[in-house]
Amino acid sequence: MIRVVLADDQALVRAGFRALLNAQGDVEVVAEAADGNEAVAAAREHRPDVILMDIRMPGLDGLEATRQIAADSTLSDVHVLILTTFEEDEYVFEAIRVGASGFLVKDTEPVELVRAVRVVAGGDALLSPGVTRRLIGEFATRAKKAPQPSTLDVLTDREREVVALVGEGLTNDEIAQRLVVSPATAKTHVSRAMIKLAARDRAQLVVLAYESGLVRPGWAD
Repeated sequence: MIRVVLADDQALVRAGFRALLNAQGDVEVVAEAADGNEAVAAAREHRPDVILMDIRMPGLDGLEATRQIAADSTLSDVHVLILTTFEEDEYVFEAIRVGASGFLVKDTEPVELVRAVRVVAGGDALLSPGVTRRLIGEFATRAKKAPQPSTLDVLTDREREVVALVGEGLTNDEIAQRLVVSPATAKTHVSRAMIKLAARDRAQLVVLAYESGLVRPGWAD
């Protein structure tokens, strides 16, 4: 059973999400939070698989709540899925950088919301090959950080190649096709790169790929 916490300051939004998710046979909403402080507290009390986190909440916002949850080693199995009203919200990139596993816009179709919860609960990142990649590329550029290739020195040449492909938004199967290897081998390379770079998930691998200069905005367009 996938355990979910809903963090949104709108009670009607939470009620809608709760009804949708509880109607699934493999998902259970275990708690709700109206602000970031309540979300962090719920994460520590219930240890959910996924927190659906609104980025704009009173008091402690979703960004800082995500930062606190991701920084708590006892909550390493808690995955944050950011909810936002705008696809190009400047805070989304920062949320992914500090540990969120992806984001959704609030008007996402119900079937896609349920799929997203399952994807993130399974330990993968919700990185659509289109909007998310452009978003991360845009804000990585705005951050004006000088490329830091040394960050990737711990990787083998093949692992660097794989991280670059993850940065383009490719799945393990697509990476396998591109490199003419088995999906299992591609997955192994991704996993090893995540361990070496201390990346929480694929979302952070994408951020590292941009911030290190391994991938630059526009390359995958």
